[in-house]
Amino acid sequence: MRKNIQHIIFLILGILFLNMVASKWYFRWDATKDKRYSLSQATKTLLDKIDKDLVIKVYLKGDFPLDFKRLEQATKQHLDELKIYNSHIHYRFINPSGMEEKLIKKQLHPSTLTVEKDGGITETLIFPWAIVSYKNKEVAVPLLIHSTHPEEQLQNSIENLEYAFSQAIYQVTQSKRKNIAILKGNGELEDIYLYDFLKALKVKYNLAPFSLHTSQNPDKVLDDLKKFDLCIIAKPKIAFTDTQKYILDQYITHNGKTMWLIDQVNAEMDSLQQSGAALFTPRDLNLTDLLFSYGVRINYNLVQDLYSSKIALATGNVGNKTQFRQFLWSYYPLISPNKNHPITKNIEAVNLKFPSGIDTLRNAVTKTILLQSSPLTKVEGLPAMVSLSSIADKKTPEKFHSKQQVLGVLLEGHFTSAFANRTKAFTTSFMEKSNPNKMLVVSDGDIIANQTLNGEPTRLDIDKWTGQHFGNKDFLLNSVDYLLDKNNLLKLRGKHLDIKLLNKEKVAKDKGFWQFITILLPLILLGLFGISYQYIRKKKYQ
Repeated sequence: MRKNIQHIIFLILGILFLNMVASKWYFRWDATKDKRYSLSQATKTLLDKIDKDLVIKVYLKGDFPLDFKRLEQATKQHLDELKIYNSHIHYRFINPSGMEEKLIKKQLHPSTLTVEKDGGITETLIFPWAIVSYKNKEVAVPLLIHSTHPEEQLQNSIENLEYAFSQAIYQVTQSKRKNIAILKGNGELEDIYLYDFLKALKVKYNLAPFSLHTSQNPDKVLDDLKKFDLCIIAKPKIAFTDTQKYILDQYITHNGKTMWLIDQVNAEMDSLQQSGAALFTPRDLNLTDLLFSYGVRINYNLVQDLYSSKIALATGNVGNKTQFRQFLWSYYPLISPNKNHPITKNIEAVNLKFPSGIDTLRNAVTKTILLQSSPLTKVEGLPAMVSLSSIADKKTPEKFHSKQQVLGVLLEGHFTSAFANRTKAFTTSFMEKSNPNKMLVVSDGDIIANQTLNGEPTRLDIDKWTGQHFGNKDFLLNSVDYLLDKNNLLKLRGKHLDIKLLNKEKVAKDKGFWQFITILLPLILLGLFGISYQYIRKKKYQ
């Protein structure tokens, strides 16, 4: 008896000791192959900075289709991980029913969820948003990534959860925002065509126009430009002077980030529609030597692609109303982005207009191709006569036999000054080579331009004629985040989860069989067991 009491006492003491250890040292083991329940180091670093209550409201509660419940459950699991890591985090799920107008006023627009059910397709209106609040700051979090394929939409949305919430937490915990210069003065796009992109950008960054005109003091212009973390050059049409180039060059070697959205062709769709045909000529911006020193060259040519978007052309009148038809236009390539880079992962096809090919040159700078034409490409030299009547020409793969063309490239590394062995434009603290730096070069300035309707800007990611979704906006926003990201948050977009999805057609076909297996068969087996047990018992004790 004494030994039994001792064993019980030792057992109680052991349990108390384990509880004390567990309270001091927290440990969780993620046994999943894809580590779906593990937070990245970048996310943990963000969570360590939270010292007051952070509240997350999730509008994912309601009578949703079964597939969408998986996103709801995945969101809850991720928020549980955040809460376990930092007890200041609190969340709750809210049914948006009856709150639709209030949410829309907050710019939380609903989405139509397309779900396959019983071999058919149904549509449900949802509000796939969350709101993160911290110290009087509030940021909306989109939880659903748009995709034409419902299964891809679910997969991509679940994979994007950690990035979406980490990005929002970063925004509400940041005390100082980074500054972005929008270059003006060299014929860049007007503000109305940049409206939708800049509207989305100003949620996270400080924006200001900036001119390189140096009539008085070029040194001061350079010093002022250095105050900005990123400079966006969106479709300039006027050639840059050597002094302006020198300012940009020294801005880059002093670690300024740049986004070059360059048209090497004088090509405008408006003039082409008015006359039906136009001669497209090279556009000399005097930037070739500058970009060459960093490792790229934008060629003077036109890239066509058999995979393209559509344009709307007037085909006649019915009464007093002009009738439009949509035609594929090979000068508007529809580019499938690089799926292996966080900038372009899980975004839709990017629509370009009259792009040119980019050559990547051998130097110490790392070059990552983000946008590239398909294998069915055609390259046309300049000058080139382009006519709308070419739409009627039969497009066959045999005519599109040029090699794939690079249309957008990310450069990372130490950039050497283009003026290293040249006369300097003015006296300044010259730097020959930058520290590790980044820049993006795209051979199409219209990638950033939204359309207009009745004098008002439309959404950059939706074509006003066809209603088709494009990935231009996501591509550019992700690019800005990547160029300015010191916390490596954007790398979370590269996260892959091995989500097992059901074959819905097979489930619909074999529905009766699986209902029998999962519902009736267990009852039948249970009944047979009961009858057999009673029979054996009766026979044994009779």
